[in-house]
Amino acid sequence: MRYEELTLEGRNAVLEAYRAGKTIDRLYVQKGCQDGPVNSILREARRQDTVVSFVAKERLDQMSETGKHQGVIAHAAAYEYAEVRDILKLAEEKGEPPFILLLDNVEDPHNLGAIIRTANLAGAHGVIIPKRRAAGLTATAAKASAGALHYTPVAKVTNLCVTIEELKKQGLWFVCADMDGTVMYDLDLKGPVGLVIGNEGEGVSRLVREKCDYVAAIPMKGDIDSLNVSVAAGVMSYEIVRQRMG
Repeated sequence: MRYEELTLEGRNAVLEAYRAGKTIDRLYVQKGCQDGPVNSILREARRQDTVVSFVAKERLDQMSETGKHQGVIAHAAAYEYAEVRDILKLAEEKGEPPFILLLDNVEDPHNLGAIIRTANLAGAHGVIIPKRRAAGLTATAAKASAGALHYTPVAKVTNLCVTIEELKKQGLWFVCADMDGTVMYDLDLKGPVGLVIGNEGEGVSRLVREKCDYVAAIPMKGDIDSLNVSVAAGVMSYEIVRQRMG
């Protein structure tokens, strides 16, 4: 299965993508470009809450494959994003308590794709990622998911902390993975659960961690102190699977 990198260059291409309803993960605009077409693009970006980076022309020249970027380059999602309510609906349709993975600052698309693949195989009903400081549904992520993106919805939200609070009102409780937590085998991970995974360097951010009900540690016996983030997501997910089967 092939996935095309959806990089759009030039003002018309980017504006038409917005107007066609295409999801733009990130928009790069040349500093100082404030003419009519660029302002129209920026209005659409604000409407869709796209992450916008204002960069030097030299940066765009480096990124450009055509040399005709006209001061604007956009990265479009290879797949459409779901809504959080779609994930909850999927759990309801299956008659199962919701099981959702939330990723905090996971910026490598290979890891994102691998986690989506694991989420699908572990029976999770969906994955939630933030709009900023996170990999999006690029062709690289889609390829790494090995087809799981066809079946596992991925929602993109503005604020993970707010989303966690909203999901708590729906009856979910949250556990995040951190080496300073309680050993995961000593926690009751059954019921409607959100599993929060942070990036390898910083882990789960303080604000998100404070929203979680439990902090779970994966026991490690080796000489290094961290797992690859997609492996950690798999280990934690399958402890949830084990407990649900018990």
